[in-house]
Amino acid sequence: MSDGEEIRYCQKCSYILLKFTLCVYAIGWWLIGGFILGIGIYAEAERQSYKTLDGVFLAPSIILILLGILMFVVSFIGVLASLRDNLTLLKVFMYSLAVCLLLELLGGILGLLFRNQTKELLNKTIQKNIQNYYDDLDFKNILDFVQKRFKCCGSKDFTDWSENMYHSCDAPGPLACGVPYTCCISTKPNEVANTMCGYKALEKERLELINTIHIRGCTDAFFIFLMDNYKIMAGLLLGILLPQFFGVVVSWLYITRIEDTISEYGNQTDALLSQERQLREHGRVTKWFRCLPDFD
Repeated sequence: MSDGEEIRYCQKCSYILLKFTLCVYAIGWWLIGGFILGIGIYAEAERQSYKTLDGVFLAPSIILILLGILMFVVSFIGVLASLRDNLTLLKVFMYSLAVCLLLELLGGILGLLFRNQTKELLNKTIQKNIQNYYDDLDFKNILDFVQKRFKCCGSKDFTDWSENMYHSCDAPGPLACGVPYTCCISTKPNEVANTMCGYKALEKERLELINTIHIRGCTDAFFIFLMDNYKIMAGLLLGILLPQFFGVVVSWLYITRIEDTISEYGNQTDALLSQERQLREHGRVTKWFRCLPDFD
């Protein structure tokens, strides 16, 4: 191939565009991962000061820390790989994104195929933690939000609260045979909550409670919400999966560009090269990216 017909992939706009895109992509997720990690560490420090949670893996702070570490490490690999044109790190970055993407898709598919088992597992998890509702501040805040947001009570239904030692009908005190006020029906917006509105609710029949508390369980309410808002859920799912797919595609395209350059020019340096070989002159942009060989 003549000099005029040489294909210098790294001097084309596609190479620069791919490198810039991948750098911005990796740095962006690196910063987001660091931000999530910082929030998780702060939340965990606050949680430890109160010692509210027994089941450590249910703590939102732990989930944020694990997610932040994963995003921070994988994105940092992508930053180094894109800056140095390191094929090994680029492939690690690409395969890491691909594995995360496949696991998320697989989890979603299995959740749909085995939705009854998923619902049962969720019911058991909520019912188990209802027993420690007042001792677990993190779970309490989450369940209170869910019960108010989805207008529900308990896991399967409001009778799940009989498993809590304070709400059991055998317990002493005003909470006995009742349910938390977050189960109660609000008739007015911004209404001041009556904390005893669920008093003795467990002693009554379902029809007697229709106008007092929400009798539907939160698991069913959550799945009904997903079905009613499937378009929003589909958009949210695409918002999570598409950036990862974009990262995989850009990484793959960038790897092919570098491999094309290597096959065209060979390695950049070789310790066995003769000292008499002449250095190749490159343009300013090419020097920045260090993608062409140093010798003729």
